[in-house]
Amino acid sequence: MSQKPISDFILHHYRHFNAAALVDAAKGYVAHLDEGGKMMITLAGAMSTAELGLSLAEMIRQDKVSIITCTGANLEEDIMNLVAHSHYKRVPNYRDLSPQDEWDLLENHYNRVTDTCIPEEEAFRRLQKHIYKLWKDADTNGERYFPHEFMYKMLLSGVLDQYFEIDPKNSWMMAAAEKQIPIVVPGWEDSTMGNIFASYVIKGDIKAVTMKSGIEYMVWLADWYRHNSGGKGVGFFQIGGGIAGDFPICVVPMMYQDLEWHDVPFWSYFCQISDSTTSYGSYSGAVPNEKITWGKLDIHTPKFIVESDATIVAPLIFAYVLGW
Repeated sequence: MSQKPISDFILHHYRHFNAAALVDAAKGYVAHLDEGGKMMITLAGAMSTAELGLSLAEMIRQDKVSIITCTGANLEEDIMNLVAHSHYKRVPNYRDLSPQDEWDLLENHYNRVTDTCIPEEEAFRRLQKHIYKLWKDADTNGERYFPHEFMYKMLLSGVLDQYFEIDPKNSWMMAAAEKQIPIVVPGWEDSTMGNIFASYVIKGDIKAVTMKSGIEYMVWLADWYRHNSGGKGVGFFQIGGGIAGDFPICVVPMMYQDLEWHDVPFWSYFCQISDSTTSYGSYSGAVPNEKITWGKLDIHTPKFIVESDATIVAPLIFAYVLGW
């Protein structure tokens, strides 16, 4: 029996079109790491609700990921799945729902993402008092942290252990916290926890400056990139599009063009998984070559695009990288 059943299956069957692009991207990922490169993974969409942690957590544990950029939703939804998994509701007939059906889901405190309803009330009943205490203590003590740093403190403190409803080894946030890999979360306020934090600011309970900002994330990322882009350099593995991809990739042209640091290397590998078709003015649908004109990628940067569903493609590429 093969020791790498998934990888061998992919190599045998995935020979053309998007399937071949998947193989090329996976081989390129492995080659980049084998040559000493580091890799950023960016998470858009609802990849945490799709339970990408089942494979991403192991990628983190095996040092196949050096840094992650994600939306505020992906940051919190992995933890929500960790503590409230049994309360999630699957709606396989979601295409047939009427407006009244959708309203009924809302009335029952379910927020739908395609075929999966997130039980936000159940999740935040377990999370809110713990994250609020961390926010309030920092505010009282005049301390400031990034959104992911507060999450790490909460996960590593053990206060959530009593609520775990999945094996924590399948939580990518737990794996990231244990490894202390950096996470960049642009636009964090566009998330449920971000909204809750804003509500405390509006009520005068917590100061806005207690939470470090997106600008500070960009400043921090510039410093991290400068210190980690030597040798083979840093690759960029983008799942979806939007701010999770566009924010971090801009750090290179920002340093080169705005700071005039002309020794800054380009991203040294690029792959995007996207089901967004190439269209007018779309970042998510832009082909990799367009990024050359923005000073993000070099002519010779290995570039891959797999135009397919990331919930199918990403676990397969991760399985190949992990030798599964």
